[in-house]
Amino acid sequence: MLCAMPVTVRIDGLGELLDQQLSVVSRGQLLGLGMKDTAMQWRVRAGGPWQALLPGVYLGLTGAPNLLQKEMAALLYAGPGSLITGPAALMHHGLRSPVVLETVDVLVPMGRRRTSMGFVRLHRTVRIPDRIVMTGPVRLVEAARAVADTVRLLADLRDARAVVAEAVQRGRCTVGDLTGELRCGPIKGSAMFRSILGEVAEGIRSTAEADLRDLIKAARLPMPLFNASLYVGDTFLARPDAWWPQAGVVVEVDSYEWHLSPADADRTRKRHDLMGAAGIIPLHFSPRQIRRERAEVVRLIKDALDRGLQRPPLPIRTIPCPGSPAATR
Repeated sequence: MLCAMPVTVRIDGLGELLDQQLSVVSRGQLLGLGMKDTAMQWRVRAGGPWQALLPGVYLGLTGAPNLLQKEMAALLYAGPGSLITGPAALMHHGLRSPVVLETVDVLVPMGRRRTSMGFVRLHRTVRIPDRIVMTGPVRLVEAARAVADTVRLLADLRDARAVVAEAVQRGRCTVGDLTGELRCGPIKGSAMFRSILGEVAEGIRSTAEADLRDLIKAARLPMPLFNASLYVGDTFLARPDAWWPQAGVVVEVDSYEWHLSPADADRTRKRHDLMGAAGIIPLHFSPRQIRRERAEVVRLIKDALDRGLQRPPLPIRTIPCPGSPAATR
Protein backbone atom coordinates (compact mmCIF):
# COMPACT_ATOMS: atom_id res chain seq x y z
CA MET A 1 0.00 0.00 0.00
CA LEU A 2 2.85 2.33 0.78
CA CYS A 3 4.32 1.62 -2.66
CA ALA A 4 1.11 2.82 -4.30
CA MET A 5 1.39 6.21 -2.65
CA PRO A 6 3.78 8.72 -4.21
CA VAL A 7 5.98 10.54 -1.76
CA THR A 8 4.68 14.08 -1.24
CA VAL A 9 7.35 16.45 -2.51
CA ARG A 10 7.17 20.21 -2.19
CA ILE A 11 7.10 21.77 -5.66
CA ASP A 12 8.79 25.16 -5.69
CA GLY A 13 6.53 27.83 -7.16
CA LEU A 14 3.36 25.74 -7.08
CA GLY A 15 1.70 27.71 -4.26
CA GLU A 16 2.47 31.02 -5.95
CA LEU A 17 1.12 29.78 -9.28
CA LEU A 18 -2.11 28.57 -7.70
CA ASP A 19 -2.50 31.93 -5.95
CA GLN A 20 -1.94 33.84 -9.19
CA GLN A 21 -4.33 31.73 -11.26
CA LEU A 22 -7.33 31.33 -8.97
CA SER A 23 -6.18 27.82 -7.97
CA VAL A 24 -6.26 26.67 -11.63
CA VAL A 25 -3.18 25.22 -13.38
CA SER A 26 -2.37 23.39 -16.59
CA ARG A 27 -0.43 20.18 -17.09
CA GLY A 28 2.21 22.09 -19.04
CA GLN A 29 2.75 24.51 -16.19
CA LEU A 30 3.02 21.68 -13.68
CA LEU A 31 5.54 19.83 -15.83
CA GLY A 32 7.51 23.06 -16.05
CA LEU A 33 7.65 23.15 -12.25
CA GLY A 34 8.95 19.59 -12.15
CA MET A 35 5.78 17.71 -11.20
CA LYS A 36 5.34 14.29 -12.80
CA ASP A 37 2.14 13.01 -14.38
CA THR A 38 1.82 10.34 -11.69
CA ALA A 39 1.76 13.05 -9.03
CA MET A 40 -0.91 14.96 -10.96
CA GLN A 41 -3.08 11.86 -11.28
CA TRP A 42 -2.68 11.16 -7.59
CA ARG A 43 -4.00 14.61 -6.76
CA VAL A 44 -7.08 14.26 -9.03
CA ARG A 45 -7.95 10.73 -7.93
CA ALA A 46 -11.45 10.04 -6.57
CA GLY A 47 -11.55 11.71 -3.17
CA GLY A 48 -8.28 13.54 -3.86
CA PRO A 49 -7.55 17.21 -3.11
CA TRP A 50 -7.65 18.33 -6.76
CA GLN A 51 -10.01 17.84 -9.72
CA ALA A 52 -9.71 17.86 -13.50
CA LEU A 53 -11.79 20.66 -15.04
CA LEU A 54 -10.76 20.13 -18.66
CA PRO A 55 -8.20 17.93 -20.44
CA GLY A 56 -4.86 18.95 -18.99
CA VAL A 57 -6.35 21.64 -16.72
CA TYR A 58 -6.75 21.16 -12.98
CA LEU A 59 -8.39 22.94 -10.06
CA GLY A 60 -6.33 22.68 -6.89
CA LEU A 61 -9.46 22.55 -4.73
CA THR A 62 -12.47 20.38 -4.07
CA GLY A 63 -16.01 21.64 -4.66
CA ALA A 64 -17.66 23.22 -7.67
CA PRO A 65 -15.56 25.83 -9.54
CA ASN A 66 -16.89 29.37 -9.73
CA LEU A 67 -17.21 31.31 -13.00
CA LEU A 68 -13.83 33.00 -12.69
CA GLN A 69 -12.13 29.64 -12.19
CA LYS A 70 -13.95 28.27 -15.23
CA GLU A 71 -12.76 31.25 -17.26
CA MET A 72 -9.18 30.71 -16.10
CA ALA A 73 -9.45 27.03 -17.00
CA ALA A 74 -10.89 27.93 -20.41
CA LEU A 75 -7.94 30.22 -21.16
CA LEU A 76 -5.39 27.60 -20.09
CA TYR A 77 -7.14 24.99 -22.21
CA ALA A 78 -7.41 27.30 -25.25
CA GLY A 79 -3.74 28.28 -25.07
CA PRO A 80 -1.64 31.43 -25.54
CA GLY A 81 -3.33 34.44 -27.08
CA SER A 82 -6.83 33.26 -26.22
CA LEU A 83 -9.39 35.76 -24.88
CA ILE A 84 -12.75 35.51 -23.11
CA THR A 85 -15.57 36.99 -25.21
CA GLY A 86 -19.36 36.77 -25.47
CA PRO A 87 -21.75 36.84 -22.48
CA ALA A 88 -19.04 36.06 -19.90
CA ALA A 89 -17.03 39.09 -21.08
CA LEU A 90 -20.17 41.27 -20.89
CA MET A 91 -20.37 40.48 -17.18
CA HIS A 92 -16.85 41.79 -16.61
CA HIS A 93 -17.83 45.03 -18.36
CA GLY A 94 -20.76 45.47 -15.98
CA LEU A 95 -23.39 44.47 -18.54
CA ARG A 96 -26.13 41.92 -18.12
CA SER A 97 -25.87 38.58 -19.87
CA PRO A 98 -28.88 37.65 -22.00
CA VAL A 99 -28.32 33.97 -21.18
CA VAL A 100 -27.45 31.86 -18.17
CA LEU A 101 -23.66 31.77 -17.92
CA GLU A 102 -23.08 28.06 -18.32
CA THR A 103 -20.68 28.33 -21.27
CA VAL A 104 -17.44 30.29 -21.54
CA ASP A 105 -16.81 31.64 -25.05
CA VAL A 106 -13.14 31.96 -25.99
CA LEU A 107 -11.46 33.48 -29.05
CA VAL A 108 -8.48 31.50 -30.36
CA PRO A 109 -6.17 32.11 -33.34
CA MET A 110 -7.40 30.56 -36.58
CA GLY A 111 -4.67 27.92 -36.78
CA ARG A 112 -5.15 26.63 -33.23
CA ARG A 113 -6.00 22.90 -33.19
CA ARG A 114 -8.35 22.73 -30.27
CA THR A 115 -12.02 21.74 -30.10
CA SER A 116 -14.79 22.97 -27.82
CA MET A 117 -14.93 20.90 -24.66
CA GLY A 118 -17.20 20.78 -21.62
CA PHE A 119 -18.16 24.33 -20.62
CA VAL A 120 -15.74 25.89 -23.15
CA ARG A 121 -16.87 27.03 -26.61
CA LEU A 122 -13.98 28.01 -28.87
CA HIS A 123 -14.27 30.54 -31.71
CA ARG A 124 -11.43 30.54 -34.25
CA THR A 125 -10.77 33.99 -35.68
CA VAL A 126 -8.22 35.91 -37.71
CA ARG A 127 -9.20 39.01 -35.70
CA ILE A 128 -7.55 38.46 -32.33
CA PRO A 129 -7.70 41.97 -30.80
CA ASP A 130 -4.48 43.87 -30.12
CA ARG A 131 -6.02 45.56 -27.10
CA ILE A 132 -7.24 43.40 -24.24
CA VAL A 133 -8.74 43.88 -20.79
CA MET A 134 -7.39 42.12 -17.70
CA THR A 135 -9.50 41.10 -14.70
CA GLY A 136 -6.86 39.63 -12.42
CA PRO A 137 -5.35 36.77 -14.45
CA VAL A 138 -8.36 36.56 -16.81
CA ARG A 139 -7.88 38.05 -20.30
CA LEU A 140 -10.92 39.32 -22.16
CA VAL A 141 -11.95 41.43 -25.11
CA GLU A 142 -13.07 45.04 -24.94
CA ALA A 143 -16.78 45.79 -24.58
CA ALA A 144 -17.56 46.42 -28.26
CA ARG A 145 -16.13 43.05 -29.32
CA ALA A 146 -17.95 41.30 -26.46
CA VAL A 147 -21.23 42.89 -27.59
CA ALA A 148 -20.69 41.98 -31.24
CA ASP A 149 -19.72 38.39 -30.47
CA THR A 150 -22.67 38.00 -28.11
CA VAL A 151 -25.21 39.33 -30.61
CA ARG A 152 -23.97 36.87 -33.24
CA LEU A 153 -24.67 34.03 -30.80
CA LEU A 154 -28.26 35.09 -30.12
CA ALA A 155 -31.42 34.04 -31.95
CA ASP A 156 -33.87 36.35 -30.17
CA LEU A 157 -34.10 39.90 -31.54
CA ARG A 158 -35.21 41.43 -28.23
CA ASP A 159 -32.29 39.85 -26.37
CA ALA A 160 -29.86 41.17 -28.98
CA ARG A 161 -31.41 44.65 -28.84
CA ALA A 162 -31.08 44.63 -25.07
CA VAL A 163 -27.35 43.84 -25.24
CA VAL A 164 -26.61 46.65 -27.72
CA ALA A 165 -28.88 49.18 -26.04
CA GLU A 166 -27.46 48.65 -22.56
CA ALA A 167 -23.85 48.82 -23.77
CA VAL A 168 -24.46 52.14 -25.53
CA GLN A 169 -26.69 53.59 -22.81
CA ARG A 170 -24.20 52.80 -20.05
CA GLY A 171 -21.28 54.17 -22.07
CA ARG A 172 -19.34 50.92 -22.27
CA CYS A 173 -18.83 51.50 -26.00
CA THR A 174 -20.02 53.87 -28.72
CA VAL A 175 -22.15 53.32 -31.78
CA GLY A 176 -18.97 53.92 -33.79
CA ASP A 177 -17.17 51.14 -31.92
CA LEU A 178 -19.98 48.71 -32.71
CA THR A 179 -20.16 49.82 -36.32
CA GLY A 180 -16.45 49.08 -36.61
CA GLU A 181 -17.01 45.59 -35.24
CA LEU A 182 -19.80 45.03 -37.74
CA ARG A 183 -17.67 46.27 -40.63
CA CYS A 184 -14.61 44.19 -39.75
CA GLY A 185 -16.38 41.10 -38.49
CA PRO A 186 -17.78 38.12 -40.39
CA ILE A 187 -20.73 38.68 -42.73
CA LYS A 188 -22.29 35.35 -41.77
CA GLY A 189 -24.71 35.79 -38.90
CA SER A 190 -24.48 39.61 -38.98
CA ALA A 191 -27.94 40.48 -40.38
CA MET A 192 -29.57 40.99 -36.97
CA PHE A 193 -26.57 42.97 -35.68
CA ARG A 194 -26.72 45.20 -38.77
CA SER A 195 -30.46 45.80 -38.29
CA ILE A 196 -30.02 46.71 -34.61
CA LEU A 197 -27.21 49.16 -35.35
CA GLY A 198 -29.47 50.78 -37.93
CA GLU A 199 -32.02 51.33 -35.17
CA VAL A 200 -29.37 52.72 -32.84
CA ALA A 201 -28.19 55.09 -35.55
CA GLU A 202 -31.74 56.50 -35.66
CA GLY A 203 -31.49 57.27 -31.94
CA ILE A 204 -32.94 54.09 -30.44
CA ARG A 205 -31.41 53.57 -27.00
CA SER A 206 -33.40 50.72 -25.46
CA THR A 207 -35.31 47.57 -26.28
CA ALA A 208 -38.56 49.30 -25.34
CA GLU A 209 -37.84 52.13 -27.77
CA ALA A 210 -37.14 49.59 -30.49
CA ASP A 211 -40.48 47.93 -29.76
CA LEU A 212 -42.12 51.37 -30.04
CA ARG A 213 -40.43 51.94 -33.40
CA ASP A 214 -41.66 48.56 -34.66
CA LEU A 215 -45.20 49.42 -33.55
CA ILE A 216 -45.14 52.83 -35.26
CA LYS A 217 -43.79 51.31 -38.46
CA ALA A 218 -46.37 48.50 -38.46
CA ALA A 219 -49.19 51.02 -37.89
CA ARG A 220 -47.86 53.19 -40.76
CA LEU A 221 -47.74 56.26 -38.55
CA PRO A 222 -45.24 59.03 -39.35
CA MET A 223 -41.83 58.07 -38.03
CA PRO A 224 -40.68 60.34 -35.18
CA LEU A 225 -37.22 61.50 -34.22
CA PHE A 226 -35.75 59.37 -31.43
CA ASN A 227 -33.82 60.97 -28.56
CA ALA A 228 -33.69 64.39 -30.19
CA SER A 229 -32.82 67.39 -28.01
CA LEU A 230 -35.56 70.00 -27.64
CA TYR A 231 -34.92 73.66 -26.84
CA VAL A 232 -37.10 76.66 -26.11
CA GLY A 233 -34.83 79.43 -27.32
CA ASP A 234 -31.43 78.50 -25.91
CA THR A 235 -32.90 76.69 -22.91
CA PHE A 236 -32.76 72.91 -22.98
CA LEU A 237 -36.20 71.40 -22.45
CA ALA A 238 -35.98 67.62 -22.82
CA ARG A 239 -34.61 64.68 -24.79
CA PRO A 240 -37.72 62.51 -25.27
CA ASP A 241 -37.74 58.97 -26.57
CA ALA A 242 -39.88 59.91 -29.60
CA TRP A 243 -40.75 63.38 -30.95
CA TRP A 244 -42.99 64.51 -33.81
CA PRO A 245 -41.94 68.16 -34.35
CA GLN A 246 -44.72 69.08 -36.79
CA ALA A 247 -47.42 67.96 -34.33
CA GLY A 248 -45.60 68.80 -31.11
CA VAL A 249 -46.17 65.29 -29.73
CA VAL A 250 -43.83 63.35 -27.45
CA VAL A 251 -43.91 59.68 -26.49
CA GLU A 252 -41.76 58.38 -23.66
CA VAL A 253 -41.40 54.77 -22.59
CA ASP A 254 -41.52 54.68 -18.80
CA SER A 255 -39.35 51.70 -17.94
CA TYR A 256 -37.52 51.19 -14.65
CA GLU A 257 -35.54 48.44 -16.37
CA TRP A 258 -33.95 50.66 -19.00
CA HIS A 259 -33.51 53.88 -17.10
CA LEU A 260 -30.32 53.87 -15.12
CA SER A 261 -32.21 54.07 -11.83
CA PRO A 262 -35.77 54.54 -10.51
CA ALA A 263 -34.85 58.18 -9.86
CA ASP A 264 -34.18 58.64 -13.59
CA ALA A 265 -37.64 57.29 -14.37
CA ASP A 266 -39.15 59.75 -11.86
CA ARG A 267 -37.32 62.63 -13.55
CA THR A 268 -38.78 61.50 -16.87
CA ARG A 269 -42.27 61.91 -15.49
CA LYS A 270 -41.48 65.36 -14.08
CA ARG A 271 -40.25 66.46 -17.52
CA HIS A 272 -43.76 65.88 -18.83
CA ASP A 273 -44.92 68.87 -16.76
CA LEU A 274 -42.28 71.09 -18.36
CA MET A 275 -43.12 69.85 -21.84
CA GLY A 276 -46.82 70.36 -21.21
CA ALA A 277 -46.14 73.98 -20.19
CA ALA A 278 -44.36 74.46 -23.54
CA GLY A 279 -47.44 73.23 -25.39
CA ILE A 280 -46.15 69.74 -26.11
CA ILE A 281 -48.64 66.87 -26.00
CA PRO A 282 -46.83 64.23 -23.89
CA LEU A 283 -47.76 60.56 -23.88
CA HIS A 284 -46.10 57.86 -21.85
CA PHE A 285 -46.40 54.09 -22.06
CA SER A 286 -44.87 51.16 -20.28
CA PRO A 287 -42.97 48.49 -22.24
CA ARG A 288 -45.78 46.08 -21.37
CA GLN A 289 -48.38 48.38 -22.98
CA ILE A 290 -46.33 48.65 -26.15
CA ARG A 291 -46.04 44.88 -26.40
CA ARG A 292 -49.54 43.85 -25.29
CA GLU A 293 -51.86 46.81 -25.88
CA ARG A 294 -50.70 47.71 -29.34
CA ALA A 295 -54.03 48.87 -30.76
CA GLU A 296 -54.68 51.20 -27.82
CA VAL A 297 -51.17 52.69 -28.00
CA VAL A 298 -51.56 53.30 -31.75
CA ARG A 299 -54.97 54.93 -31.18
CA LEU A 300 -53.61 57.31 -28.52
CA ILE A 301 -50.62 58.31 -30.66
CA LYS A 302 -52.81 58.85 -33.74
CA ASP A 303 -55.29 60.98 -31.78
CA ALA A 304 -52.47 63.10 -30.33
CA LEU A 305 -50.92 63.60 -33.79
CA ASP A 306 -54.29 64.62 -35.25
CA ARG A 307 -54.80 67.18 -32.47
CA GLY A 308 -51.29 68.50 -32.75
CA LEU A 309 -51.47 68.99 -36.52
CA GLN A 310 -54.61 71.11 -36.18
CA ARG A 311 -52.65 73.93 -34.53
CA PRO A 312 -49.65 76.02 -35.61
CA PRO A 313 -46.21 74.40 -35.08
CA LEU A 314 -44.69 75.03 -31.66
CA PRO A 315 -41.68 77.38 -31.36
CA ILE A 316 -39.40 74.55 -30.27
CA ARG A 317 -35.92 74.07 -31.71
CA THR A 318 -35.03 70.44 -32.44
CA ILE A 319 -31.53 68.99 -32.64
CA PRO A 320 -31.66 65.38 -33.88
CA CYS A 321 -29.72 62.62 -32.15
CA PRO A 322 -26.06 62.75 -33.33
CA GLY A 323 -25.39 60.19 -36.04
CA SER A 324 -29.05 59.79 -37.02
CA PRO A 325 -30.11 60.32 -40.64
CA ALA A 326 -31.99 63.49 -39.62
CA ALA A 327 -28.79 64.94 -38.12
CA THR A 328 -26.96 64.68 -41.46
CA ARG A 329 -29.60 66.46 -43.53
